[in-house]
Amino acid sequence: MMRNPQETIGNLIDKQGVGFISSVDENGFPNTKAMLPPVKREGIKTFYWHTNSPSMRIKHYRNNNKACIYFYDKRFFRGVMLKGTMEVLEDKKIKKEIWKEEFNVYYKGGMNGGDFIIIKFTAQTGRYYSNFSSEDFKIE
Repeated sequence: MMRNPQETIGNLIDKQGVGFISSVDENGFPNTKAMLPPVKREGIKTFYWHTNSPSMRIKHYRNNNKACIYFYDKRFFRGVMLKGTMEVLEDKKIKKEIWKEEFNVYYKGGMNGGDFIIIKFTAQTGRYYSNFSSEDFKIE
C-alpha cells in the first residue's frame, strides 16, 4: 500500500515526458491520445493541458465529460490511471495564466487567435500499478 499517494504519484507524473488522455466518442468507445505533460498540475486531482479547439477530443469532451488520464514510468514499469471529468475552458484568465510565447508554434493566431483552448481534468479515483500489484484509491 502506498504511504503517500500525493507524493508517490506526483513524483511519477512529474518525471514523464508524455501522458495519455482518453475521451469517449459518440459511439461510446474510448479514444486515447499521447500528450505532452500537463502545463499545470494541482496535486493529483487537477491537471491542465492546452490543445487546438477544432480537435476531435474537444468535441468528445463537450458531449461526454467522462475522461481518463494515464502516466507510465517505463524505467520502473509502474503507472497510474486517474478517472474523472474533463472540462473545456475558454476563460481568458486561465488562458493568460497558461500561455507561453513558445506556444506560437502550435497556435498561429496566438493566445487570442481562436484555436488555443484549455482542458482541465479533475480526478475522482485512481489506480496505481507497481511491483506486479495494483491498488485503487480515491482522490480527496
